[in-house]
Amino acid sequence: MLDANLKTQLKAYLEMISQPVELVASADDGAASREMMALLEEIAGLSDRITLRRAADVRTPSFAINRAGTEIGVRFAGLPMGHEFNSLVLALLQVGGHPSKTAQDLIAQVRGLDGDYSFETYFSLSCQNCPDVVQALNLMSVLNPRIRHVAIDGALFQDEVERRKVMAVPSVFLNGEPFAQGRMGLEEIVARLDTGAAVREAEKIAAKAPYDVLVVGGGPAGAAAAIYAARKGIRTGVAAERFGGQVLDTMGIENFISVAHTEGPKLAAAMEAHVRDYGVDIMNMQTAAKLVPAPTPGGLAEVHLASGAVLRSKTVILTTGARWRQMGVPGEAEYRNKGVAYCPHCDGPLFKGKRVAVIGGGNSGVEAAIDLAGIVAHVTLIEFDAQLRADAVLQRKLASLPNVTVIVSAQTTDVTGDGEKVTGLSYRDRTSGTTRTVALEGIFVQIGLVPNTEWLKGAVALSPRGEIEVDQRGETSAKGVFAAGDATTTPYKQIVIAMGEGSKAALSAFDHLIRLAPAGEEAEAEAVAA
Repeated sequence: MLDANLKTQLKAYLEMISQPVELVASADDGAASREMMALLEEIAGLSDRITLRRAADVRTPSFAINRAGTEIGVRFAGLPMGHEFNSLVLALLQVGGHPSKTAQDLIAQVRGLDGDYSFETYFSLSCQNCPDVVQALNLMSVLNPRIRHVAIDGALFQDEVERRKVMAVPSVFLNGEPFAQGRMGLEEIVARLDTGAAVREAEKIAAKAPYDVLVVGGGPAGAAAAIYAARKGIRTGVAAERFGGQVLDTMGIENFISVAHTEGPKLAAAMEAHVRDYGVDIMNMQTAAKLVPAPTPGGLAEVHLASGAVLRSKTVILTTGARWRQMGVPGEAEYRNKGVAYCPHCDGPLFKGKRVAVIGGGNSGVEAAIDLAGIVAHVTLIEFDAQLRADAVLQRKLASLPNVTVIVSAQTTDVTGDGEKVTGLSYRDRTSGTTRTVALEGIFVQIGLVPNTEWLKGAVALSPRGEIEVDQRGETSAKGVFAAGDATTTPYKQIVIAMGEGSKAALSAFDHLIRLAPAGEEAEAEAVAA
């Protein structure tokens, strides 16, 4: 199962285990069970603190990782390889007594949760969003014996997935009922269980002293801005809805200069660690609701959060990024996560052997169609324009696939379903004007991005597309307010460009600060002039 290099690395990790660990496997004679047992036998052979035995469970193949003689443990139903291999390694270490690097106040909050919680998470091995959820819930079950968690490979337990109507991953059930879908971190999960957490956090944030630079948004532009500001020795804060932004939803990154290949979540984690190294005050899970620019030069701008808290700063850098653009047709919202999806890497495996459509003929759409063609029965790619807009090399690859149909000059008009899941879509042929239907089970929307700037209307100038208008220094129409990244009018929405623009905005903000009159000096000058 594991190559020699991976075995060597895993053996080194397992030396950190301080408590005896028991692997309890539920297996039959199937191929998946044999593969799972081979993996578990290899793991058990790498540490004398790990033992392996069999015991039946409601799901086969599955296995528990238990701390011997205690109630502490987690369970995987399926084979946690691919993106979930790190989840397996972390579970082994944490169940084995190796301490988590999670903030101590958050650990204390998990341990203090009062109640019995039984979580089930459906994941896919190609989903880059799933490990965060799996790892968070696994850690919670290690920290609090009243919390249990099983991570389930949806592709392996398709009957269960269909019975529970799981059409997007990660999907989390709590005590048998739907709890959440999509990427969630430990903080967000705990906040949903600890109902007083949001109020306490808002009170804590409201009491914070003003910043020299406040960055709103935690993507590549925000991380770069925070680092460049903090390096100047000034008080810097970051308020982010989710640190990492859209990078967290990016599968492979191969154009980040000097790094041949990386993955979004890995890059996001590295960005956050780098920002924290500079002592930046990171406030995660915070949604900005209103910006009030400083009333006078040298005054304080205000950022009002959805929680009710207000942050104050001498300068503000807006890096709120963008989100997937929706089709805006009847049925899309109703069937979101019920067949309408936006991440082919995450949700594609759930549509194995089924018929799906991809909306959009740019690079993202064509890449999605190519990826899905290897999983599903058939892909219909629908493009509004008269021709595909993807790179020629991608179009050639697409044309070589036998189970892909391309429809151009087509405008999707509605999504149809049976009340529980998608059953098809309708489109208008822009050449003939006729309306046609396609029967299918899934729709993957890949039609570009829309900036996250609705909350800024009236505070700074926005372009007709809703992008923040910036000059060559990254300054907006409001003095002391700068912006960078995908939310701005800067062309080419790329990670490396966002980082450069974020760095420039921070340097511009610092330049703005050092040119402000010292406290009291401006008032004195006005008095002399009078």
